[in-house]
Amino acid sequence: DGQFYEYEDLELMEKLDRTALRERRLLNRTLAEKTTPGGILCSEDERVSMVLNADDHIRLQVLASGLDLQECYAKADALDDYINEKIPYAFNEKYGYLTSYPTNVGTAMKASVVVHLPSLTMNKKFQELLGDMGRFGTTVRGVYGRGNENYGDLYEVVNQKTLGITEQEILELVVNVAGQLSAQENQFREVSLSRHRLEREDEAYKSYGVLKYARRMTLKEAMTFLSHVWAGIADGLLKPAEFVSIYRLMIGIQPANLQKRSSKPLGREELEAERARYLREELPKLV
Repeated sequence: DGQFYEYEDLELMEKLDRTALRERRLLNRTLAEKTTPGGILCSEDERVSMVLNADDHIRLQVLASGLDLQECYAKADALDDYINEKIPYAFNEKYGYLTSYPTNVGTAMKASVVVHLPSLTMNKKFQELLGDMGRFGTTVRGVYGRGNENYGDLYEVVNQKTLGITEQEILELVVNVAGQLSAQENQFREVSLSRHRLEREDEAYKSYGVLKYARRMTLKEAMTFLSHVWAGIADGLLKPAEFVSIYRLMIGIQPANLQKRSSKPLGREELEAERARYLREELPKLV
C-alpha cells in the first residue's frame, strides 16, 4: 500500500510504550503486559498492524474512521492472502482456522465499531439495551471503562461468534447493530434538542470553555467534557474553525501517551497540567 512499516520487539519494549500502544488500541491488556517473545509490525499511520507470537502466531488489525468495515476487511483479506501464500495456516474443513482460543475458531475474525452514545447512556434502560444486543450475536462494551465508569461515552460493538457464520455476515451484523444504536442515539438527541436546547448549548459551551482554558485536568474531567463537545459539534451547537477529531484527542490525553510526549517522568499534578496544555493547543477555536 506504499506505506512504511516499523517492527518493534514487544519483549524489549518499555512498559510505557506497550501501555501507550494499548491506549491507542493496537494491543490488548494481555499483550501490553506481555514479557515473553513477540513483536508488532505497524504502518506509519497505525491503521494496519500485525502482532506476532501473542495470543496467536499472527493477529492482523485494520482500522479506519467511519462505518466502512468493508474497506477494512478488503485490506485485511488482501494482507491475509499474501501471508498465507508464504506461511500455511492451521485450518480444518469443519472448524475453520484453528486458533489458541477455541472461541475464535471458524473465520477467526472480530469486527468492531466504536460508537459515541452520550444521550443513550443517560437512559435508565441503557444497560438493559446493551444486554439485549447479545440476542443479535454482538457484545457492546465500554471502550475506556464499564458502566458508569466509562467516561467519554464510547462503546465498542463486536461480534460474539466466529464459527458457523461467514465474514460478510459478521460485517453486516456489526454494522447493523452499530447503526441501530446510532439511530437511537440520534433520536434521543433530537428530542433533547427540541425540549432543552438552551441547556444543551450551555453544556457544550461550558465544556469547551473548560477544555480550552483550564490549567489542570483529570482524565475523568477531560473525557466527560470532550464527550459534551463532541455531541455539541455533531448537533451543530458548536462550530470549530477547523476539523477536529475528538476521538483522537481522547486517545491523546490517556496517561501513557501524555507521558511519552514529555521529556521527563510526570507526577499526578504534572500529568494533569500536561493534559490541560495538550487540549488547549489541540482544540481549535470556534467560529
